[in-house]
Amino acid sequence: MANSDAVAAAFANGPAYVPYLVVGDPDYESSKAYVEALDRGGADVIELGLPFSEPIAEGSTIQEALVRSLDAGMTPDRFFAFAEELDVDAALVCMTYYNLIYQYGEGEGPRPFVERAAATGIQGLVVPDLPGEEAGPLREACDEFGLDLVFIVAPTTRADRLDRLMERVSGYVYVQARLGTTGARDDVSDQTTESLDRLREYDVPKAVGFGISTGEQAEHIVAGGADGIIVGSALVDIVAEGVAEDLSTAAVADRLEALSRELKEGAERGHRSRTEPVESA
Repeated sequence: MANSDAVAAAFANGPAYVPYLVVGDPDYESSKAYVEALDRGGADVIELGLPFSEPIAEGSTIQEALVRSLDAGMTPDRFFAFAEELDVDAALVCMTYYNLIYQYGEGEGPRPFVERAAATGIQGLVVPDLPGEEAGPLREACDEFGLDLVFIVAPTTRADRLDRLMERVSGYVYVQARLGTTGARDDVSDQTTESLDRLREYDVPKAVGFGISTGEQAEHIVAGGADGIIVGSALVDIVAEGVAEDLSTAAVADRLEALSRELKEGAERGHRSRTEPVESA
């Protein structure tokens, strides 16, 4: 299976559960166990966060995880080794910032990073700080090596800018559920429905992220038309709690797997409510 086919397959048979964790948080071996727990919990695609020192899209939860990872020695090359060692069935997507991609390897430009990512089994990229207008070189490199390029669409992304993003997106589009930075929330934003409505004309799976933390929220979002859910801060919170409470790696992995199952089951309930015929009284 070509790399990009793996991401497409994740959305082919119902809603995709797309969890995110920072690679190397709080250390290399624990992080590997945590990512594999997400896979056991039902992940269809796993977004692997490659830490960068200036993560402009992230809230405090993920910023602190990025600091823990960097303090533990995470680098792009260690990230690629990590991806190679993972034992998971889910498709793998790297989420990072363009400076790391552009500066990797000898010379400037995104091609060396994309080539290395493809060789390690990464099947797509999410780059929060890359405008669609400047994505041509990365799009070309991804096409050359068979990677998807996922863009984030905010509630304020409209008109020509939206069209430019959607011309270059592949795999899925990351629908930002609300304005602001990442972080788990107790509610579901009305902006989610508005964003999904604006994207209906585009033939690419729509995965909603920013703030999802419960199975009930996952159900509501998929019932409202999303093709998948992206969950990060609620999972990173569990890792942070494990550090604060000095829990064993196994205990934290169990918590991650349990929440993953709840989220996946919620998404599936939402999909059934949207697709199953309503019985007449």
